[in-house]
Amino acid sequence: MTDSKYFTTTKKGEIFELKAELNSDKKEKKKEAVKKVIASMTVGKDVSALFPDVVNCMQTDNLELKKLVYLYLMNYAKSQPDMAIMAVNTFVKDCEDPNPLIRALAVRTMGCIRVDKITEYLCEPLRKCLKDEDPYVRKTAAVCVAKLHDINAQLVEDQGFLDTLKDLISDSNPMVVANAVAALSEIAESHPSSNLLDLNPQSINKLLTALNECTEWGQIFILDCLANYMPKDDREAQSICERVTPRLSHANSAVVLSAVKVLMKFMEMLSKDLDYYGTLLKKLAPPLVTLLSAEPELQYVALRNINLIVQKRPEILKHEMKVFFVKYNDPIYVKLEKLDIMIRLASQANIAQVLAELKEYATEVDVDFVRKAVRAIGRCAIKVEQSAERCVSTLLDLIQTKVNYVVQEAIVVIKDIFRKYPNKYESVIATLCENLDSLDEPEARAAMIWIVGEYAERIDNADELLESFLEGFHDESTQVQLQLLTAIVKLFLKKPTETQELVQQVLSLATQDSDNPDLRDRGYIYWRLLSTDPVAAKEVVLAEKPLISEETDLIEPTLLDELICYIGTLASVYHKPPSAFVEGSRGVVHKSLPPRTGSSESAESPDAAPAGVQPSEQPAVIPTQGDLLGDLLNLDLGPPVSGPPIAASSVQMGAVDLLGGGLDSLMGGTGFAAPSTVVPANLGAPLGSGLGDLFDLTGGVGTLSGSYVAPKSVWLPAMKAKGLEISGTFSRQVGSISMDLLLTNKALQVMSDFAIQFNRNSFGLAPAAPLQVHTPLAPNQSVEISLPLNTVGSVMKMDPLNNLQVAVKNNIDVFYFSTLYPLHILFVEDGKMERQMFLATWKDIPNENEAQFQIKECPLSADAVSNKLQGSNIFTIAKRNVEGQDMLYQSLKLTNGIWVLAELRIQPGNSSFTLSLKCRAPEVSQHIYQAYETILKN
Repeated sequence: MTDSKYFTTTKKGEIFELKAELNSDKKEKKKEAVKKVIASMTVGKDVSALFPDVVNCMQTDNLELKKLVYLYLMNYAKSQPDMAIMAVNTFVKDCEDPNPLIRALAVRTMGCIRVDKITEYLCEPLRKCLKDEDPYVRKTAAVCVAKLHDINAQLVEDQGFLDTLKDLISDSNPMVVANAVAALSEIAESHPSSNLLDLNPQSINKLLTALNECTEWGQIFILDCLANYMPKDDREAQSICERVTPRLSHANSAVVLSAVKVLMKFMEMLSKDLDYYGTLLKKLAPPLVTLLSAEPELQYVALRNINLIVQKRPEILKHEMKVFFVKYNDPIYVKLEKLDIMIRLASQANIAQVLAELKEYATEVDVDFVRKAVRAIGRCAIKVEQSAERCVSTLLDLIQTKVNYVVQEAIVVIKDIFRKYPNKYESVIATLCENLDSLDEPEARAAMIWIVGEYAERIDNADELLESFLEGFHDESTQVQLQLLTAIVKLFLKKPTETQELVQQVLSLATQDSDNPDLRDRGYIYWRLLSTDPVAAKEVVLAEKPLISEETDLIEPTLLDELICYIGTLASVYHKPPSAFVEGSRGVVHKSLPPRTGSSESAESPDAAPAGVQPSEQPAVIPTQGDLLGDLLNLDLGPPVSGPPIAASSVQMGAVDLLGGGLDSLMGGTGFAAPSTVVPANLGAPLGSGLGDLFDLTGGVGTLSGSYVAPKSVWLPAMKAKGLEISGTFSRQVGSISMDLLLTNKALQVMSDFAIQFNRNSFGLAPAAPLQVHTPLAPNQSVEISLPLNTVGSVMKMDPLNNLQVAVKNNIDVFYFSTLYPLHILFVEDGKMERQMFLATWKDIPNENEAQFQIKECPLSADAVSNKLQGSNIFTIAKRNVEGQDMLYQSLKLTNGIWVLAELRIQPGNSSFTLSLKCRAPEVSQHIYQAYETILKN
């Protein structure tokens, strides 16, 4: 007969009858009665009145009966604490029972009875069980310590249980070790400050030994514990990785992800030059791919984790694109996640496959999925330049399908393609305009209006098109209204005669008839600009826009590093740190990856390397124009820690925010800088001819280390800065970089209170001291200043790479300019690589990273070339003569730790040299070549 009989009853006075049965002399009857009690308890009946009778049944040798009584006890001990004390004696006795199962059962139940009164009685039995000869009892007791700590932490510490737990980490039985680690981790989480898991190489070795033999959950506890350890050097990190790698082939996906977490963390410490590093990358791919053959829910968790891994190390899965292709029966949440990863892995090598897939997806039935697929085609175009043409034609094919939501998504992404590749694909505008009437979603309408406004001069009936939108202006969403306002102002600035009425109509709609503050403010700004200074309006509204970046949804690097430390947990599925969703997150510690060590490419860690010079797979996030201005305006101008003290009288403003009150004063009306002084991010330097001027090669000034210094050129003309003219150049002397400035006052009033600020830039250049102009600058007076620089500022990839945006403030206003710095000021003095290292690194850097350049009209001998370059910290490591040609092998190192290796071929009697450069960040090669040219020709 099944157990269902215990849940049915026909009798009256049930509690009374159960009481009688519990006190029966027959063992079988007793057992049946306890089962009935448990059944009643399970369905929610209150059987607490039977407490003393059930407790009396504890005195038995029958394990099954004991388990049932203990179950009852756990449930009712809280509501009947005084009665529960009656059971203490039995616990103490059971903890000395010859049967280890009963000893373990007693200690397990003790841990589950959360009654303060009882806890002190349980310390003695627990102490005995922690030292029990049977490992099953010891492992149960280890978990009991964590439970007891949760009830009464002070008691556990006073009784010395934590030290006993630490000793259990050295236990001979792997399961005991795993439970001790689990208990200590649990306790450490609620007390982040205590250093309970004091890990050292010896204890790590014990954990790794236990790892091979314990159950899968034990392995997860140990791996999670290993992930919190910080190896002392790369050799220790490598040996841990070697012993953890076999876990990747485990059947349990949680073990696999925990192992991946440990490896991802310790890989940070391995040099990329190691053979082992490459082997490890190869080993990480198969287990991740295997996870994708599990059931959909597991796949989803795996994909969310893979998404993080691909952002951190795309090279792991770059050859595995096919497994992320969508299957027809995948649930929608898996499909969308796979799409995301496909785009992250898209590269020139696999783009044809990816596009064919995406085009297929765009004809599916699931609307959300189709939308995302169309967006993905656009993101591919922006990410892989070579594929842009094919992507645009694919999008046009999709627009021809006339499926409403496909057309709308296509228009949104084509707008971004126009931003990324100006003046390339504008021929498709006509096709887009044909679909104007079918657009009903705000984002698509806004994108279309932007296109019409941006390319108004190419669209004959642009005014009619925009007018058609204007008819229902107040019914449009804010996004569309704002775009429409800007588009019509653009149109007016391009075709003023034909559109005067239209612009007045939209301005009055936006300012007088609208109650949206954003729209009103923008309307008033345009109105005032157009009425007071149409030239300035043109510069603001029609300014060139910076190119948009390929990856806009990348997780911010520090958050990504933290999430990598939480692989296999909820944080990795939510893509949020635990502090964001764990309630009362007192125990949440912020984790981060270890710093890179022991590597010649030490700067390739995400913290140290500038965004502009990471390995080529790392996409760069280029901020929008608004962000750049925001950065310049928002920077804090406090004196750098290393800078000399400021003379209070001479530079009152030196330590203040650039605009007095930050952005607030900017909005307060008084400090409203004329927007025309802003140099858009991608206009480069406002010099005669960009780089040519900067390297205006008419005899440089010699410096101590012989590094070449270009002559000063005008960076900020007086007419753009209310009479302040700034000329300058950059120099490097004995390891320190400076910006040599000449400030000239061409205005009629005295200038004082100078301060300077740099925007974030590719190499983190920043002033190392305030800009000190000790006496006010009288009209027609000039002053020369050498501003020391360091490279510890904020990093952001610029375009071009060596672009530097500068804000200078004085008592009159804030002025902005940008200039290009020659890269050789960043060549450091310890850039000479050893021969063996040079050979190994040259072989290790992939051939596609090699770039070749010609240096023409340079009639120097090999020795002269070598000496000249050494003055600028380009070191010759070896010289060979091959078939009459001199070959110089050279190395240099940039301030952020990136090495560049060079081979220079010099044919005697021929004034043209061939320069081959190899570097892990190929985007710097062009600028290194320009540095070579500059140094050799001066």
